[in-house]
Amino acid sequence: MKSPLRLVAWTLSGILGLTAIAAQAQTPARFADNMAERTRACMACHGDQGRAGPDGYYPRLAGKPAGYLHNQLRNFAQGRRHYELMARLIDPLTDEYLGEMARYFSSLDLPYLPPSASNAITPERLAKGQQLVTQGDASRGLPACTQCHGARLTGVQANVPGLLGLPLDYLNAQLGAWQTGQRKALAPDCMAEVVKRIPAEDLIAVSSWLARQPLPADTHPAAKAPQGKPLPEALRCGSAPELQGAKP
Repeated sequence: MKSPLRLVAWTLSGILGLTAIAAQAQTPARFADNMAERTRACMACHGDQGRAGPDGYYPRLAGKPAGYLHNQLRNFAQGRRHYELMARLIDPLTDEYLGEMARYFSSLDLPYLPPSASNAITPERLAKGQQLVTQGDASRGLPACTQCHGARLTGVQANVPGLLGLPLDYLNAQLGAWQTGQRKALAPDCMAEVVKRIPAEDLIAVSSWLARQPLPADTHPAAKAPQGKPLPEALRCGSAPELQGAKP
């Protein structure tokens, strides 16, 4: 017969072993030390891998030009854009780290969702929006949106964003923010000047047309700005130096 002391020792050993196994099973695995894990907080609003939030107000991050994303993070950090949650999230981070985040999201090559705009707008107003986007309005000194945002409206490397694949609510909110001065960029602030020249009803026409457009087969930003006549001095963009010699 085994001694009582030995049985107790074996029993305790078994209990401790089971406890250790259970503790290991309950201990969460260590997170990978990479940017995908570090940016999970961003995905709570901007969707999985930065594909865009479900509510129409949080834009896509994936695949946008890295310079543009970095500039926007700087704008939040330096008070040119106003959203307290964003400011608090990035306040502890260095500019170098913000650049790493921007390059990570820019590197994600993910498919876009199909357009979903369904607001009531007449065909005539949509045609006006298309005209402003693709041709501009010489009487107001307005270049076409394609002159800066690329012929496919998918953006231009390294600092100009695309205009397609964005929710209607987001487009309206941002154009409205430019119009009221709530959103700013590095001087000279070309978008602020452009929006000043467009009546509110025409801004809605522009956003409504853009939000209805399917994405082209190639959704990547253009490698360089369009060629042609230089932009007027008043429409130069401090946050997009590649446009300084851009031509329509």
